[in-house]
Amino acid sequence: MELSMSDPQRQPPPSFLSVLTSAAAALFGVQSSKNYNRDFTRGKPIHYIVVGLIVTVVFILSVWAW
Repeated sequence: MELSMSDPQRQPPPSFLSVLTSAAAALFGVQSSKNYNRDFTRGKPIHYIVVGLIVTVVFILSVWAW
């Protein structure tokens, strides 16, 4: 049985690096539509929420420390 690229249920979830990249891109508003669609079809919301909060805290701390 071949995996279909059009069936999001059969595709593996995004890796941690993909989630981190998506969260960082969304923070700066440069998320591509391809990644946006991948995130909403294959990703779990809790992963993006947690990573998004971590990226936001790191960004705020880096601006504050500078």
